[in-house]
Amino acid sequence: MASNKILVIDDTTVVRVKVREMLPPGNFEVLEAKDGLEGLNFILQEKLSLIMLDFLLPKMSGWEVFQQVQANPELRKIPLVLMSGRKEEVTEKITEPFEYFEFLGKPFDQKQLISAIKLAMTKAKLPRPELVSVGAVAAVKNSTITISGSANAAMPTAASNATPSAANAAMPTAASNATPSAGGASNAEINALNEKMVKMQAEIDGLKKQLTQVVTFIKQKIK
Repeated sequence: MASNKILVIDDTTVVRVKVREMLPPGNFEVLEAKDGLEGLNFILQEKLSLIMLDFLLPKMSGWEVFQQVQANPELRKIPLVLMSGRKEEVTEKITEPFEYFEFLGKPFDQKQLISAIKLAMTKAKLPRPELVSVGAVAAVKNSTITISGSANAAMPTAASNATPSAANAAMPTAASNATPSAGGASNAEINALNEKMVKMQAEIDGLKKQLTQVVTFIKQKIK
C-alpha cells in the first residue's frame, strides 16, 4: 500500500496523468484536482506528503491556493512544488530564491519531476519564522505605547517630587556628594529609580525592535 499521498492540482488532464505515470509505482498514491477550489478541499481534508500546484487554475488560482496554504501553520509544512509554463508568472508574485518550496517548469521530464519532489521535501524541513497575526502586531504596538507612556509619566513625577539637591544627586557626577536627607530621597532610592528607568527603556527598545521585525515579515508575505 502506498505510504505517500501526492496531490496534483492542474486543469490539464495530460499533466496529471504524466505525473502519475512518471512516479515510481507502488510508492505513491496520486490524488488529482482539476481546479484550485477542488485542490484546496483536498488539502484541507487529506493528509498529504506533497502538493504539486499549477499556478494558473480555474475557480481559484494557484496563487490564491498558495496564499491559503502559507497562511496556515500546519499546511505550509507540506512539501510544495509550484508548476507553470512561464516562470515569470510565479516570480511576479513570489520573488526568488524559492526558499521553502520548489518550482517546476512545464514541460518537464521524469528526471526533472523527481528532482523537484526531492528538493521540495528538503526545503519543507527548513526552519521558518512563526506566523504572526495582525492582532498580535496590534498587541505589540499597544504594549509599546503603554510602556512608553508609563516611562514618560514616571520621569516627570520623579523630577517634580525631588528638590534641587535631590535632582543633582541623581546626576552621576554629583551622586557621591549628595546627602541621604536631600529632599527626603536617599541615594539608594534614587539609584533604584534610575535602574528602573534604564530597564524600562531597554524593554521599550526591545519591543520596538520586535514590532519592526513583525511588520517587515508581514510586508514580505503580502507582496
